[in-house]
Amino acid sequence: MSLSDIDIAQQAKLLRIAKIAEKLGIPDTHLEPYGHYKAKVSLDFINDLKGRPDGKLILVTAVSPTPAGEGKTTTTVGLGDALNRIGKKTVICLREPSLGPVFGMKGGAAGGGRAQVVPMEDINLHFTGDFNAIALANNLLAATIDNHLHHGNALGIDVRRITWRRVVDMNDRALRDIVVGLGGTGNGYPREEASTSSWHPRSWPFSVSRRRSRISNTGSETWSSPIHASRNRFE
Repeated sequence: MSLSDIDIAQQAKLLRIAKIAEKLGIPDTHLEPYGHYKAKVSLDFINDLKGRPDGKLILVTAVSPTPAGEGKTTTTVGLGDALNRIGKKTVICLREPSLGPVFGMKGGAAGGGRAQVVPMEDINLHFTGDFNAIALANNLLAATIDNHLHHGNALGIDVRRITWRRVVDMNDRALRDIVVGLGGTGNGYPREEASTSSWHPRSWPFSVSRRRSRISNTGSETWSSPIHASRNRFE
């Protein structure tokens, strides 16, 4: 009987992340551990690499998965393993999976079979908590907009044209078109709103200052012009 992806992942003997970092020449001072098997690398370390010669980049893209699950991630992980096996110093770069598709037909996003990233369950379900942090920040801004409307709407926001949506990291079809603000005057202005997945902000730039700038230039509309988060220090 063949093993499932999760059986293979749970039987794998994991190396501690500090050992992997040591092999890659990443000092402990630039490592932010999340337990024994996950860590973030500081941007200062990445900036320190600017003087080194560029390596070779292989881009794996536009692969439609087969019924067996052979797609971009599985191909990338397998290729990385193969290159390391023949002595090439290789690191793969994958996007963090959104929780939305994990329980659907697509399944997880950590590869499959013997070509997967572990700990698979952690990566697919929570990882380092970034998705939750992004969703909370996004929804805080949405709540701030509604709070501003409740307390007089000094900026003249057109409640019919609010474009900032609440987000949830889940494919929940019941939330695709909802009505918010029901229950009386204390709960805001009733209006239709479509929640969306929180995966899209993951394309934001690394730099904190650039992220702040992008958030500052988002917002809703007044009766005559766009209004940005920075105008009322929402960012």
